[in-house]
Amino acid sequence: MSKEERVALAIKDVVSKMMDRVMDNVLINDPFIKEAHHSAKPLYSALVPDEIFKGSHFERRFVTPFGKVWEKLAQVVAVEAHGNCSMGHSVSGIIGSESLRRIQEVLNKLEHNKKGELKVKPDWETELKYIQEGGGDPIPVSVTCDIFIHNEITNTKYAFELKGPLPNSDQTKVSKEKMFKLLAMNPKQVDFAYYALPYNPYGKKEHYKWAFPMRWFNMQQDSSVLIGNEFWELIGGKGTYSNFIKEVNLLGKEYRERIYREFLEMEPPYNFDEVILK
Repeated sequence: MSKEERVALAIKDVVSKMMDRVMDNVLINDPFIKEAHHSAKPLYSALVPDEIFKGSHFERRFVTPFGKVWEKLAQVVAVEAHGNCSMGHSVSGIIGSESLRRIQEVLNKLEHNKKGELKVKPDWETELKYIQEGGGDPIPVSVTCDIFIHNEITNTKYAFELKGPLPNSDQTKVSKEKMFKLLAMNPKQVDFAYYALPYNPYGKKEHYKWAFPMRWFNMQQDSSVLIGNEFWELIGGKGTYSNFIKEVNLLGKEYRERIYREFLEMEPPYNFDEVILK
């Protein structure tokens, strides 16, 4: 079996197991019970069709478990390309006190504008250089990253903050602070730190416009930002993203049909399989 075939199989395994757990949950363990809904929310029931709330019931039980699926998918892909990959990995090192102060200075300037001054725009390369030049008294620091890859053949270490495609401002700020700390450690503990989004709902990178992360990163130009194809190709090699898209769309047809028939208890519309990830 080729590496591409092993990656495709691993992707299918992770996504299908997650979807099977969701289906078991909404069909067996925690189904939508119409009578209970009517009793708990009689006003809502009188005004809004049950099918709307049934859809919300499914959504809540789908979105939460999917959060960790991105990390698991990244792990199984990276293992094939780099040999190992861990989730929730802790990196410990030494950072100078002035570098730590400069990290907070940079973040504060991005978060708070002084009256009468132009808004500070994020600039990863300039900010990181300023922080690394800080130095100061050595202080031990530990950072936990979402994904950590150590390619032992090239002896290259990668740290990733992996977030959903539409992250909020607070989690993005935390991620940037962690990335600064990782790259300010002396001696060096990681070679690269990235803020990564698994796919781009806006299509091309230059069209990405979700406002919250753009407060902290130049999402189009910062070298530390990876979106969609850039992320998957780095951790899995050429063709990984198209492999991912293909497997998700194949599974999508199967599970969308099951959800229509088994959960919504209706016949799928004739074009139900036309919605695909690109």
